[in-house]
Amino acid sequence: MEMEEVLCYNCFKLKKLRGKKARKGRIMTKKERVLHAFHNEPVDRVPIAFWYHFSPDDDFGQETIDEHLRLYREADFDLIKVMCDGYFNYPNPGIAQIKNPEDWFNLKPLGADHPYIRKQIARVKGVVEAVKDDCCVFYNVFCPMSLMRFGTSEELLMSHLKANPEAVCHAFEVIGEDIRSLIKGVIEEAGCTGIYYCVQNAEEFRFTAEEYKKIVTPAELAVLEYANTLSDNNILHCCGWAGDKNRIEVWKDYPARAVNWAVYVEDLSLKDGKNYFGGRCVLGGFDNRKTGVLYSGSKQAIKDETKRLLEETGTVGVILGGDCTVPSDIDHERFSWVREGADEFMGLLTDKSIRAGR
Repeated sequence: MEMEEVLCYNCFKLKKLRGKKARKGRIMTKKERVLHAFHNEPVDRVPIAFWYHFSPDDDFGQETIDEHLRLYREADFDLIKVMCDGYFNYPNPGIAQIKNPEDWFNLKPLGADHPYIRKQIARVKGVVEAVKDDCCVFYNVFCPMSLMRFGTSEELLMSHLKANPEAVCHAFEVIGEDIRSLIKGVIEEAGCTGIYYCVQNAEEFRFTAEEYKKIVTPAELAVLEYANTLSDNNILHCCGWAGDKNRIEVWKDYPARAVNWAVYVEDLSLKDGKNYFGGRCVLGGFDNRKTGVLYSGSKQAIKDETKRLLEETGTVGVILGGDCTVPSDIDHERFSWVREGADEFMGLLTDKSIRAGR
């Protein structure tokens, strides 16, 4: 495959920078590139992907699918993370009947045929069919406690946990059953590469590490372990959604091929996080907030930050992205500046013959 055929999308600078290396090896497809990164194998260029919410509270069917595809194609990302916009609220009618802590024992799963599950599978299938085998596709899946929190209130959930943890943990398992039905559908039926598993609720103010492992981990981990029976390529997202530091150690040994966390919230750099999570592939590095360089910095600042991340962390087992969802009004050109910085860095490494093993 000739370089010009693959990089026909206005990439003269990349061809000039990486021409020497391109002659030595075939240019990877986006799917190959990401899977190589997942397995800590060398890549021809560092994979890049960011995402944002299109309509958090609504599902607009084909329009939502088209928005995912538009972002992917305009930004030329290496993977797609399909958002669960419109499905944050877990619509289990049993939750509305909860008055007392022990009522959680009565919660029943929605079932695999419920529209809440079927419509999400349809969204993923629409995206997968559109990109065919061009790239890896991952679906955002929340952990059981977060779905419960979305479906009720934080105050009720935490008060019931204190009053009757066994009842609430039973509900976690029930919700986990629905999540497993969703995962089965998006991977086996829709053809998703894997899931982007969002774990939350380990904020330092909420639980001790011991409490979390006893109360939250069993149902949460069971979901991820089930996903791993269907795909070897799942992403663990340790979410710092509210800007509160987590007891991230509770997720340290969760089995996933790649890990994404809030670098700036947790004060854990991409390099240190790669070591912390046992050398697994890491995804992220950029502050997703509007105060971060990605959203508010100059072109040069973004390129410099890109190169700093790669100089510090290396280019093997690394996917550049955000700590979490980036603002939806971000200028897409900023993503191209990350790409440009990464490609320039790889070109510099090529010229230096990659002696550092990066």
